[in-house]
Amino acid sequence: MTKTILCSALLFAALHVQAQAQAQVEVSQAWVRATVAQQKATGAFLQLKSKSDARLVEVRSQVAGISEMHEMAMDGSVMKMRAIARLELPAGQIVELKPGGLHLMLMDLKAPIKAGDKVPLTLVFEDKSGKKLPDVEVQAEARPMGAAAPGAHQH
Repeated sequence: MTKTILCSALLFAALHVQAQAQAQVEVSQAWVRATVAQQKATGAFLQLKSKSDARLVEVRSQVAGISEMHEMAMDGSVMKMRAIARLELPAGQIVELKPGGLHLMLMDLKAPIKAGDKVPLTLVFEDKSGKKLPDVEVQAEARPMGAAAPGAHQH
């Protein structure tokens, strides 16, 4: 009987630690831009808030052959998009991934993404020392191409 209690206590402790680690980074307002036929790439957008300094180091999605983190940056007088290796998440600050700025790119799409679809994203984080945190699974809603971001005000 004591073995069962010990196993239960260890399982509870492990689940508690995992739940605390998963709560390390909050993800909100996740959405993906719907595509048209033959379109092979789209953007994904969301807000991230970490309890302590951390970084987003990888994104994966089963709907795409390639998933990357991107930023828009001026190169002289031209705005260019480029992949980044990691995205820093300062403690307590909201980092917004939005059209025209930081965002996720889903490329080599396996099928069109229609408005209303739920697009699975796996976000991989590490803490400031480089220790991997538990992956965060997100279901991002696909929105029509001309739609505003969730919570955005349209005039």
